[in-house]
Amino acid sequence: MPDSIDTVSTTTALRTIAKAGLLAGFLDGMDAVVYIGLISGVPVIRVFQFIASGALGVKAFHAGLGAAALGVFFHFVIAIGAAAVFYALSRKLPMLLRRPLVWGPIYGLGVFLFMHYLVVPLSAAPKQPPAMIASLANLVYSHIFFVGIPITMVVSRAAKREV
Repeated sequence: MPDSIDTVSTTTALRTIAKAGLLAGFLDGMDAVVYIGLISGVPVIRVFQFIASGALGVKAFHAGLGAAALGVFFHFVIAIGAAAVFYALSRKLPMLLRRPLVWGPIYGLGVFLFMHYLVVPLSAAPKQPPAMIASLANLVYSHIFFVGIPITMVVSRAAKREV
């Protein structure tokens, strides 16, 4: 039978990871909706169909709202995964918790590099032409300010409450 302290710690960890991932997923998703959808003129449904195309390939663009919903789901799974990785790293390297506004941008940039240069190219998503400078800048900006910083802030704040 698990010790009650272990159960509380696991529950706290999962809650922290979920909060951090859901916040980052929401903020990053809203950036995609605003920048890609509204500013660039791409239909919002296509934004999330593109995410689903990582698993479905080009079929995602012909699968309507179902593929878009799957893309939203994948988007949040990835964000929660990024939060879980940072949470685990922060347990091995507690210094990451002391300065979230320093480590957040670094972590966000790392997530961007991992996604842009490893995950997306290895997925079934259709190959995209090289990103325009403005699009690339927005991707970097969103991963720093909407992924890295929120994740590090939530995890850091939760760690302070645990003490």
